[in-house]
Amino acid sequence: MSRLDLFIDRMVSQRACLEHAAALVADMDGPAFELGLGNGRTYHHMRKVLDPREIYVFERAVASHPDSTPPDDMLLLGDVYDTLPQALERFGPVAALVHADLGGHNRAKNDIFARNISPYVQPLLAPGGVMVSSDKMYFEGFEELPLPEHAVPGRCFIYRAPR
Repeated sequence: MSRLDLFIDRMVSQRACLEHAAALVADMDGPAFELGLGNGRTYHHMRKVLDPREIYVFERAVASHPDSTPPDDMLLLGDVYDTLPQALERFGPVAALVHADLGGHNRAKNDIFARNISPYVQPLLAPGGVMVSSDKMYFEGFEELPLPEHAVPGRCFIYRAPR
């Protein structure tokens, strides 16, 4: 499979999973958290499918397209190992939806990062909240949900916190 095919699978899967997750949390209160802004494509799509839900973005440094840049008051800048505990202290376990696409192109490194970051993400989710991730996560007691139609297995994962 070419790198272009891998990229297309990731994008198609992200869209399908985000739209599915938005429907799963439609009746829940609470903000959404976008972990990693990048150029802002998924944040831009989340604004569309989660409107009018608040979306807080966690990023080291903003380098997104101007149309895909969150307002300053919705941006938490810094290393996620610092900003996620700060968010838990600030908000508590209230996130209806968390989306993370934080990994790079090295699957072994991505897996190590996912193992390390999972305990920081888990307490942020509200009961019944949903996590969409480009990498397999390691949560205690969360249910891994089946992927929606059009999502490519292994390119996206969906988890639900216990209710």
